[in-house]
Amino acid sequence: MGIKPVNNQAYQLLHDGTIALSKVESNGIRVDLDYLEKTTENVSIEIKERTEKIKSSKIGKLWKKIYRHKTKFGSREQLGTILFKEMKIPNPYRTASGNRYKADESVLEKIDHPFVQEYLHLEKLKKIKSTYLKGIFRESINGFIHPVFNLGIAATFRSSCDSPNFQNIPIRIPWIAELIRKCFIPRKGNQLVEIDYGRIEVCGSTCYHKDPNMIKYITDPSRDMHRDAAQECFILSKDKVNKDIRYCGKNNFVFPQFYGDYYIDCAKNLWGNISRLNLTLPNGKSLYEHLKKKGINRLGECNPDKKPLPGTFEKHIQEVEYKFWNQTFKTYNQWKKLWWESYLETGGFYMLTGFYVEGIYKRNQVINYPIQGISFHFLLWSLIRLQKLLRKYKMKTIIIGQIHDSIIADVYKGELKDYLHMSKKVMTEDIRKHWKWINVPLEIEAEVCDIDQSWNEKKKYKEVI
Repeated sequence: MGIKPVNNQAYQLLHDGTIALSKVESNGIRVDLDYLEKTTENVSIEIKERTEKIKSSKIGKLWKKIYRHKTKFGSREQLGTILFKEMKIPNPYRTASGNRYKADESVLEKIDHPFVQEYLHLEKLKKIKSTYLKGIFRESINGFIHPVFNLGIAATFRSSCDSPNFQNIPIRIPWIAELIRKCFIPRKGNQLVEIDYGRIEVCGSTCYHKDPNMIKYITDPSRDMHRDAAQECFILSKDKVNKDIRYCGKNNFVFPQFYGDYYIDCAKNLWGNISRLNLTLPNGKSLYEHLKKKGINRLGECNPDKKPLPGTFEKHIQEVEYKFWNQTFKTYNQWKKLWWESYLETGGFYMLTGFYVEGIYKRNQVINYPIQGISFHFLLWSLIRLQKLLRKYKMKTIIIGQIHDSIIADVYKGELKDYLHMSKKVMTEDIRKHWKWINVPLEIEAEVCDIDQSWNEKKKYKEVI
């Protein structure tokens, strides 16, 4: 398996990208060592207290009674036996051998039980301490970390990062994101700025499939594919789709569909989030009650070996999925089929940015990787160009990191507006002149921290860039 540039432009992108990212590594990210030390100490204390709480709980005592001297509170195998065999908590997931119950994080998060939630919280604290806080401290030199940004390693053709992995900081759970992001601060008197490409992979995919309905969604501000998907999934009118319901349409249906998931997983996640996110209508009525009035009484078996039954949410989402690909985005769907068939014949595929990829890949990889690849190349080209302009105009602002579709800079006082205007021109205008096959507008969003504030304090920049 491999990727190789097939023209000078592609080679130059990797050449200049390597140099630009080495400069980003050299710049480094400032660390609040006092905060890091204090937080590590506090997390250690909390880990100890929560560990004792678990051990002395009723379930903890049962655990010790069953396993005695072999008790390991970190063992997911033992935890699975306690929860699903001894306590009879329903769990359809077993390991590949079928002899043991799965008790990984994705399974445990679906169990609404105080002990399980306490156990998960403790495991998260352990990971925060060992992987993130200690990792940042270990890699810090004179109050700075210098993450290594790599090209050509990740299978998706994005960049990767190590020492430490600055691209892997959790954001899904707010309290964890806050603990870690507070570690990172600007140089004295500066402010951190993160500029993010909006819906970049949706735009990247459109450069391949050219689906006219997708182009309309991107170019018409009044249209919203995530809202529309949420409407379809929960059988709602437009005015009933609030922020949380739209979130589910986006993250439990649209994106999973784009990345190759199918109706069974979408149905389970959408159905479960009704209770997890307390999804309700404006009058306070649960979406479960609403769906029941629409003739949907239960989730369904969600068994891939069985056809979904009428009156189940599973059956409804299967119908939504069919409409999504055969009516809403039928051109996109046809492109996926032709792209896969071409790969089967040739054993490889070309990326729009001038690279050829060959090797053994699964269908979803063949469809998704070229999209993820060029979407990252948009960011890489922009980062290279911004570095050159910052040097050309002798600005004191420096780029200190990148996370797939965003660029993080340490902005010198007084240079904020100039940097933002420069970024918008490069990332939305200049890039389309460089790659004329980009067939939809590109958008950016900026989040800005006040002077001397940590990365956690970033706020959406509301002024016109």
